[in-house]
Amino acid sequence: MLEVKGLGKRYDDHWVLQKISLSVREGEFFSLLGPSGCGKTTLLRLLAGFESLSEGEIWQDGGRIDLLPPHRRQFNTVFQKYALFPHLNVWENVAFGLRMKRVPPLELSQRVSEILALMQMDGFSKRNISTLSGGQQQRVALARALINRPRVLLLDEPLSALDLRLRRQMQVELLSLQRRLGHTFIFVTHDQEEALTLSDRIAVMNAGVIEQIGTPQEIYESPRSQFVAEFIGSMNFFEGCVQDIRDEEVILSSGASKRALLVRSPKGGIRRLPQLSSRAFARIMVRPEKLRVLKTQPSAESNFLEGMLKEVLYQGPTTRFLVGSKEGVQTYIVDQPNTAATIKKIFVPGDRVFISWLPEDGILMETHGA
Repeated sequence: MLEVKGLGKRYDDHWVLQKISLSVREGEFFSLLGPSGCGKTTLLRLLAGFESLSEGEIWQDGGRIDLLPPHRRQFNTVFQKYALFPHLNVWENVAFGLRMKRVPPLELSQRVSEILALMQMDGFSKRNISTLSGGQQQRVALARALINRPRVLLLDEPLSALDLRLRRQMQVELLSLQRRLGHTFIFVTHDQEEALTLSDRIAVMNAGVIEQIGTPQEIYESPRSQFVAEFIGSMNFFEGCVQDIRDEEVILSSGASKRALLVRSPKGGIRRLPQLSSRAFARIMVRPEKLRVLKTQPSAESNFLEGMLKEVLYQGPTTRFLVGSKEGVQTYIVDQPNTAATIKKIFVPGDRVFISWLPEDGILMETHGA
C-alpha cells in the first residue's frame, strides 16, 4: 500500500537519511525504531510531506505522492507533544479538521460524537484541554487525527511523555484501537519494548540507514547485525574460531572455555546459521534470559564456561546475575525468573559458578578479527 524507494534527505553536506527503501502493508502496525538522531522522525516528516526529499520517491496505491502537498496525502499525524489547541475544548479540538473541510454541521456532530465515544472521551467534550491528564490528552490527539479517516496514521513517539504505568496502559489501548479500525499505523519510537509489543513489523534504524526490517520475533531472535543485537535488549558475546562445520551445526574453539562451543540451528526456522569458512573468527551472541547460573558443572548437552559471581540484583519477577569471566576480562549478564524467595541467598558475590546455554540459543555472526 505504501512504498519508499531509495529515499534520502540531506541538510547542506550532511545526509541524515540514505537509501531508505521499505514497504508498508494495508492495515499494518509498522514501527520505526532507533536511537535519538538516527533519522526516524525525519523519515516520518518526509512521509507526511512536512519535509522535501533530497532523493528517492514515495508511492501509495501505485501512485507517486512525494510531489503532493501534505493536505493532499491521505495521512494524519499525532505529534509527540500532541499540538492540541489550548483555547478550544475537547469537542472543538476534535472537530477542527472537519470544520476546515466545511463538513455539514449534522455530519460533523455525528462524527465527533462517534470518535469521542470510541476513545472513551464522550464525557469530556466540554472540558478544557489544560484540565486533562496526559493519557486523556493523548486520546484527544488520536481522535482529532482519526476523525479525518486517514489511510495512514503517523505517530511520532506519542507515548514518550507518559509515566511508565500509563504508557503501558496506552500501548494496549493503541493496539486495540488499531486492530478495531484496521487503519495503517506508522509508529516512531526509541523504546525497544514498546516496538516489540505493538508492531507487526519493525524497521531498526541507525545513523540514517535501515539495519533490519522484520517481525518482532525476527528482530529479537535473529538480529542481522551487531547493532541490532545490542540495541534490542541485552546481549552476551562469546568469541572463537570455527573448528568444524556440520549440517546445521558449527563448532567453535574459544579461549574463554576449556571445551568447544556448539551452535545449532533451532527447530522451526527461527534463524539459519550463516555461511562460514573453516578457521573463520565468529561471535556467539546469547540473550541474558537464555543463560543459566549453576553451582556445579552442567551436563555435556550444554555450552558452559566457568566464572566468578560479581553481583546479584533482585528485580522483582527476575534476578539479574553479573558473572565475570575466569580471566576477569568480560562480564556476562544472566536473567533468571524468581521461582523462590531464597534465590538471592543461594548465590552470593564471590561464588565460583558456571554459566550455561543450549546450542540452539546461540546466535552466530562472523567477525573480522582474531
